[in-house]
Amino acid sequence: MAALIAENFRFLSLFFKSKDVMIFNGLVALGTVGSEELFSVVAFHCPCSPARNYIYGLAAIGVPALALFLIGVIWNNHTWNLVAECHKRGVKNFSAAATFLLFGSIMGRAAVAPVTWSVISLLRGEAYICALSEFVKPSSLDKFPADHGAEVLARFPCKDVPANLTKFRDEVTRRLRYESQLFGWLIIGIVAVLVFLTKCLKHCCSPLSYRQEAYWAQYRSNEDKLFRRTAEVHSRILAAKNVKQFFGFVALDKEEKELVQEFPVEGVQPSPQWNAITGVYIYRENKGFPLYSRLHKWAKGVEGNGPSPEAHEMLFLAS
Repeated sequence: MAALIAENFRFLSLFFKSKDVMIFNGLVALGTVGSEELFSVVAFHCPCSPARNYIYGLAAIGVPALALFLIGVIWNNHTWNLVAECHKRGVKNFSAAATFLLFGSIMGRAAVAPVTWSVISLLRGEAYICALSEFVKPSSLDKFPADHGAEVLARFPCKDVPANLTKFRDEVTRRLRYESQLFGWLIIGIVAVLVFLTKCLKHCCSPLSYRQEAYWAQYRSNEDKLFRRTAEVHSRILAAKNVKQFFGFVALDKEEKELVQEFPVEGVQPSPQWNAITGVYIYRENKGFPLYSRLHKWAKGVEGNGPSPEAHEMLFLAS
């Protein structure tokens, strides 16, 4: 029981990533800010019509946020590693905490852009004002004409109102902008607290030292770069050999000829090897020595996914 609890607590380190990922998240947030500003200037036009304002205002905030969230899920490597893991091996090797925190990692990273979009939209206030102006109670406005109602209030975001209602429009706009910005700042505060708490939990529960964690991040980055670069060269050489076999010759430039001569490719890797290096990776140690990736584990000839005396799994998910 104690070992199981320790393993589940170690999974709390799932949520946080390397500095490179943090920088990437920052760039995503900045790109989202720029996109939201462009959208507000170019594309956002409140209909100023009862029943339409609410739908349009919420759609302006929610639909782009949803699209950004789905894009974030699609671009996250953990998503497709999880799909491959479920397809090839199932999730029987994961505890409930592992599965929950894996989904949390995917959702958390994907939420960077939509949260940024929503916060910027709320701080600007245009969409919120458009959505809720018609719901302001006329009785809350001092000396508001009794013969005017939701239809006139819905026109306030467009400033298309009679001169005698200008001061009421300014008051409604100011009140709604205050509420919108308040919600925006609250979201920023909540996110900041959650980031701080998870960062603290990550350092408290991580089975790795700070230096080993940094080394692991560097290893994963270098392995990924070298794997992609080598896969590109390997596939190009293999394609050249197959084209030559079909046509009798292959048109290669000077660089490609040098690659073909320098790196002989005899064939392709069998599917079991591809399956062995594909999927969700959990930090493992074999006889006290770390295994930093599925490729590392395959290269060392370590079999199986479950913990055993010969291949102990620390159950620490790669960020």
